[in-house]
Amino acid sequence: MENDLTVWRAKADITQAELADQVGVSRQTINAIERGRYDPSLELAFELAHYFDCRIEDIFDYESADD
Repeated sequence: MENDLTVWRAKADITQAELADQVGVSRQTINAIERGRYDPSLELAFELAHYFDCRIEDIFDYESADD
């Protein structure tokens, strides 16, 4: 799954650690999401969207295997 989490975090001018604290995960989790090595749970995706006051689709771009 592609994502623009790094862009949203940069616009908010916060570190990975600060974002992690706000949504209740580790900095390593945020790093893994940004690098595309980990797809967040639906709950975490909602938490991130809520934090940035946007839709999940604004941060995450799901591409199915059939695309």
